[in-house]
Parts: sequence; structure tokens; C-alpha cells
Amino acid sequence: GSEADYIAPWNSEATLGEETGSPTLTELCYPNVTGSCLKAPYSPGPQLMLYTLFGVGAVLAVFGNLLVVTSILHFKQLHSPAKFLLASLASADLLVGVTVMPFSMVRSVESCWYFGPSFCTFHTCFDVAFCYSSLFHLCFISIDRYMAVTDPLVYPTKVTVSVSGICVSISWILPLAYSSAVLYTGVYDDGLEELSRALNCVGGCQTVVNQNWVLIDFLSFFIPSLIMIILYSNLFLVARQQAKKIEHTGGKTKSSLESYKSRVAKRERKAAKTLVDAYMGFITPAYIYEICCWCAYYNSVMNPLIYALFYPWFRKAIKVIVSGSVFKDHSATMNLFSEQM
Repeated sequence: GSEADYIAPWNSEATLGEETGSPTLTELCYPNVTGSCLKAPYSPGPQLMLYTLFGVGAVLAVFGNLLVVTSILHFKQLHSPAKFLLASLASADLLVGVTVMPFSMVRSVESCWYFGPSFCTFHTCFDVAFCYSSLFHLCFISIDRYMAVTDPLVYPTKVTVSVSGICVSISWILPLAYSSAVLYTGVYDDGLEELSRALNCVGGCQTVVNQNWVLIDFLSFFIPSLIMIILYSNLFLVARQQAKKIEHTGGKTKSSLESYKSRVAKRERKAAKTLVDAYMGFITPAYIYEICCWCAYYNSVMNPLIYALFYPWFRKAIKVIVSGSVFKDHSATMNLFSEQM
């Protein structure tokens, strides 16, 4: 809303309808508290629809990503540097579903923050941190996929579990440190203290950010995004060139090396497409705050659905977990890539 919308809640008295002349009470987040924010509730129908939409999203984010993490950690066949990156990404998305989405759902539907100012800062910190963490994970995954396609024979020696662990650590430590430092030190609203106090009515959870930190946030998103765009563009060019070479090579003249490369390239192209599709959830207009937030939140829902759609090994893992067979002896060593279960 406009600035006036946020300043208006400081008046908690009843107002008269200009057209009808009948008294109408202004709805407030906290009716008995001076300086309460205005409440702009939806009618029951849209309210139920929004709670259902957002609630289902939160549930899918939690259980879908929990399946991804459980699958990769339980089945030894999935213990690889690339899969560990996916498991870490799924962990970030799972935490979005647990610590961010339920509270944002209430804020979005009720237009009020009922969880206190301290938890508002905590919630915003996690919101920012997990969003950056997902972005960093996707950036490292794009680097991993690019190396796997362009140099598949050397790739296993360059991308080890240790290297994957370093990427995971960076993807968690930097976003958490950044968001905590910025939000808990209060540097984000330097020079805008008066505006911040004016907008900080009781029942609100708005963050005012000055131009310097807007620029820093923009660069923090732009640089990893640019890296991904460049790498995936080159990846698709390389994959297309490899496909043309394979088409021009007769079946009898194919060497075992070329055959291996073709199998790797095919598998990695599918992985690249999947991850690009997942990443597209981040490219969302920022001028509508709630829409922007929920598009980002729903990106946390999309990854497990994409895996289930494109990866047979994930569908098999889900069947084993849901059926309870995961608790049987030797289930961790079963072959998820075979045609039969």
C-alpha cells in the first residue's frame, strides 16, 4: 500500500462512511492497542481459498523436500557430490516450508503480523537467508552440471565429496551470516529511521531498506544469476554439439569412449533442464511484495515435483519410503537405477 496506508493505523477511532453517513468501525490488527495496524481482511470465500493454496504449498514443501533428503541420505547409490548438493538444496527448501511459509501465510491472508516484533526479525532473517541459500546452491549446481557435461571423464576427480562439502558450507554460512548481520545490526534502514518508525505499527512486519542495501541485495542476486545464465547457455550449446557429433557418427564406428560420453551427456542435459526449470521460479517481478514472496516460496515446492517427474530413481525411492520398505534390511544398498524394483 501507500505510505498513508501504514500511517493511518495510528488512528484507532471509528470513522464515518462518507457516502452513507452510517458509522463504520475501522478493523485493526489489535483493536485494544494504541498504534495498531489497519486490518484489511478478505471475505470468507477468498480467505479460505488463499489459506488452502498457501497451506498446501507449505505441506508440499515440507514433505516433498523431506522425501528428497531422506532418499539421498538413505540410499547409498545416491551418495555422490552432485546428489549431496541436491540434498542440501532440499534442506533449505524444507526449512522454508517449516519456518517461513506458515507465518507468511497468516500475514498475507490476515494482513496482520500476530507473532511479535522479535519473531518478525527472526522470520525475515530466515526468509532472506534461505532464499539466498537456495540461490547459492543452484549456482553451485550449475557449475557442477557444466563440468559434468563439458569434461565428463575428468569430472569425478575434480568434483569430490570434499569439494561438494565446501560448496554446501558456503551456501549455508554466507547467507545466514549476511542476513543476521544486516537485520540484527539495523544497518539496512540507516538514514530512514523516521520512516521506519512511522511504518512500524503494532501488528506489522515491514522492513524498510535504504538504497545502499538495495544495491547490495541486487548484486547478490544478479551475480549468481548471471553465472547460471552463462553456464547453462554454454551447457546447452555444448550438449547440442555433442548430439550432432553423435548423430553423424555411425553405430559401428562409435568407440566406447564416445558411447560413454553420449550417455553422460544425455543424462546431464536432462539434469540441466530440470535445474533451469527450478531456477526460473526466482525470476519474479519484485514490485508486488506478496506475489514476489510466494513465487519464491513456491520455488521450494517445485524441485521435488520436478524430480518426481523427470527422475525414475526418485520415484522408486518414494515407493520404497512410503511403503515402509525403507526399514527392511539392505534397503540402503538396493539398485534404484535398475528397470525393476
